[in-house]
Amino acid sequence: MKNFVVKTIANAAALAAAVWLIDKITLTGDSTGKEIGTLILVALIFGVVNFLVKPIVQLLSLPLLILTLGLFTLVVNALMLLLTSWLAGQFDLSFHVEGFWTAVLGGLIISVVSWALNVVLPDGD
Repeated sequence: MKNFVVKTIANAAALAAAVWLIDKITLTGDSTGKEIGTLILVALIFGVVNFLVKPIVQLLSLPLLILTLGLFTLVVNALMLLLTSWLAGQFDLSFHVEGFWTAVLGGLIISVVSWALNVVLPDGD
């Protein structure tokens, strides 16, 4: 349970970094508290998407991953971010990613920040 909370916090911080750095990734809210709540809910959606959908997409795109020496992972991460944005819209959350190339850059930022935070934060195992 502790590991789940740590990963969700890391995802929320990584998403916040992407929102802060990229103009076309937006998170709106009436107040700071509502924005933080929305960010945590989006982080939960992002975690579920990465847990359930990403392994299937990676398996189906394995030939492309091998052919591009893993660079196709950037495309997979972008697709997961776009799917998260779409699901957030379905749940009436104010998180939006505008366009594929924005998602590629956002996915890169989220991957780097999430990796760094998972190295620093305690694991809980």
